[in-house]
Amino acid sequence: MSGPRPGRTHDITAARHDHIVEHLEAAGLGALADLGFLGLDKDCNNQVVVTGYKATRARELTTGQKTANRIIAAGRAPVEHGFAHLKTWRILTKLRTSPARATNLLRALLVLTNLELDR
Repeated sequence: MSGPRPGRTHDITAARHDHIVEHLEAAGLGALADLGFLGLDKDCNNQVVVTGYKATRARELTTGQKTANRIIAAGRAPVEHGFAHLKTWRILTKLRTSPARATNLLRALLVLTNLELDR
């Protein structure tokens, strides 16, 4: 979980600013990403970040691309469910603190959520 950014900051800009690709490569990890990160996979030599395919007005997706998008979405679903679960914590609706403290609180809630789900 990264530090706070203005709401208008695009996903790929934040990922590049935080050097997400380099951190993933150093740890030997990869990531499944949504279409907000389209193009981030082009920033590295290794395929560390996998994004789906985006249709355009001029080009529809092939059957294989649609299947790949479904597989990526299925892999990302637990993460999206985790974020949805974090949003159920009432403390976040009444939070009036600095963004830095909010980031630390979210990190702590994430740990508590994982402990709760592991039981």
